Amino acid sequence: MKFIDTHAHLYVPQFDAERSEMLERTFATGVEKVYLPAIDSETHERVLQLERDYPTQCIAMMGLHPCSVQADDFEKELDIVFNYWKQRDFCAVGEIGLDLHWDKSTLDIQKIAFATQMRWAKTWNRPIVIHARESMNEILPMVRAEKTSRLNGIFHCYSGTLEQAQECIELGFYLGIGGVLTYKKSGLSEIIREIPLEHLVLETDSPYLSPVPHRGKRNESSYIPLIAKVLAEVKNCTIEEVAAITTANAERIFTNPISYL
Repeated sequence: MKFIDTHAHLYVPQFDAERSEMLERTFATGVEKVYLPAIDSETHERVLQLERDYPTQCIAMMGLHPCSVQADDFEKELDIVFNYWKQRDFCAVGEIGLDLHWDKSTLDIQKIAFATQMRWAKTWNRPIVIHARESMNEILPMVRAEKTSRLNGIFHCYSGTLEQAQECIELGFYLGIGGVLTYKKSGLSEIIREIPLEHLVLETDSPYLSPVPHRGKRNESSYIPLIAKVLAEVKNCTIEEVAAITTANAERIFTNPISYL
């Protein structure tokens, strides 16, 4: 079986002590590619170095994370992202979006950063990877307003309602499914049961949101098969089907982003 982890921060310090060993475990499980979302200028070089170390297996995105959007420097941070894109192509603009969990006071400038990066993605014909923590009600109208045939991608770590999931799909987006699916009280399995596999991709969001039985510990990309197993149970299908369909979805997004509309 072949898997893809569409979202993992494997470059952060939590992996410094054993990154190569962790990646060996990951590849041994059948996870052939890991897509690396950017955060901000403090970590961009770490993302790019990991991609240089594993050029066919660890693939960099570039974008400004909403939690790094601050009034004193977000325009400078956006300029840094834009300059990276001027130097080379990336697989996606990400991760971008809105986060109302940590700091609601920055919502207005988060919206500016999000809209700006959506427009860049349309210009560059690249998918976007959306961070939507406690902000689906704010994000969906923004995506609708910017929607064209060149705007699509993934709602990372999907956590909205069934109706919102259906709207995401209608807008041309896939839903990223990770460790939260394995949490009994999350309610996510009831929603995903109604969504065809053709609209889902797998992710870990490592080092965060570890699946059961590792909940509360550091997450890693080698746990993708654990998430796939639970998804197969929810969808009443085989893990082989989950692997084949979600991998094909991920490859479609990142290699030819407008082909699935």
